[in-house]
Amino acid sequence: MKKIVAVVMFMALVSGAALAEAGSWTGWINDAKCGAKVDAACAKKCAEAGEKMVFVTADKTVIAIANQDAIKGHEGHHVTLKGNLDKGTLTVTSVEMVKEPATK
Repeated sequence: MKKIVAVVMFMALVSGAALAEAGSWTGWINDAKCGAKVDAACAKKCAEAGEKMVFVTADKTVIAIANQDAIKGHEGHHVTLKGNLDKGTLTVTSVEMVKEPATK
């Protein structure tokens, strides 16, 4: 019986770890208060006031960021983040600024 419980617990642990998705995403760093409504000046002001930062994808999906220190200094920036997405929260491993297209 103990072996069966141990196997079931191990399988639950392994399947839970498999749900975490490692990858790369491009979007904007914004404050949680404004969510998908990206405004760089507002995001910087809110960050200074202690508001949590979030990641906003091109399709306006708002994703919580677990490790706020990883994105410090990128408030309002268009970036590519690498990291792990688990249960709707992104743990960032690297941040790279995205070059904006030249305007005519």
